[in-house]
Amino acid sequence: MPVFVMPDTARIVIPVMGAGGGSGRSTVAGMLAACLTPAADTVVLDIAPRLASPWPAWQIEPGAGLASLPPNERTTSARVRAAASRCEGPDGDWQVLTDQREWSTPPLDLPAAPAAWYQLAAAGGWQAVVADTVHPVAHDIVAARNGNRASLSADWCALPYAVPVLTAAATGPGVAGLQMALRAATAEGLPVRRAVVTLTGLGEGRLAAPVRAAATMLQGQVHSVVHIPYDPHVRAYGLADARRLTARRTREALAELAGAVIASTHDTWGQPLPAAPVPAAAPRPGALPAAAFPVLASAL
Repeated sequence: MPVFVMPDTARIVIPVMGAGGGSGRSTVAGMLAACLTPAADTVVLDIAPRLASPWPAWQIEPGAGLASLPPNERTTSARVRAAASRCEGPDGDWQVLTDQREWSTPPLDLPAAPAAWYQLAAAGGWQAVVADTVHPVAHDIVAARNGNRASLSADWCALPYAVPVLTAAATGPGVAGLQMALRAATAEGLPVRRAVVTLTGLGEGRLAAPVRAAATMLQGQVHSVVHIPYDPHVRAYGLADARRLTARRTREALAELAGAVIASTHDTWGQPLPAAPVPAAAPRPGALPAAAFPVLASAL
């Protein structure tokens, strides 16, 4: 587990992005949050639509949910924190901002803009912000390029002190999709050199030869490549009982993943990390006007 402590004024953003389906994206996001918790006040941003998200089933103590933060009303840091649910891991708790409503309610129109989510996390005062994104990276980049607009992947990477984590299944098709995503990202000038790649094992045993070869080739393209080994408990239950992430190989992999993310931030921006941006000043103590969240207010 991490031995560092995040400076009080610092904040890092970790968008976890899947190269394709079945990449273990949400599991990696939760494992990363669990590992960062001892070092920083940590939140997971659940970007997925409610009925496609595992997070409501993984929380230990539900919060008020994203629907409790209407964009046209004043809000406070305490209110943002109250919207977050509690998750519990082997080394402490972390929070998740997710949609808590019943399955039959109309879908919540969540903002697509990463800047809106960043401002929400900043208002809550969290230091480590893990975004569980839903967009397929290569398709997002190519579609944006042909539409003459910025991609979501680029917007997440452009946030202050952002280290992208790209996930893929540790299979032949998984690494093929990963390589395609990295080619597209490199062509668009995304900060691939500071990215961390995770290869999630889907079964016991050694990695297949094509996966090992791909991991070796990736070492020179990205900051780090981390293998997340197969864990029967995670395969059966997800992170519904994350306190049981006690298998030695899993714990070692989580420590390596968190260490890789922190090393990338230090290699990119120095140590200690500079102070992070803060939301706009409030007109009275403790209050944040809706104007302090301009992207959020226009997107929700």
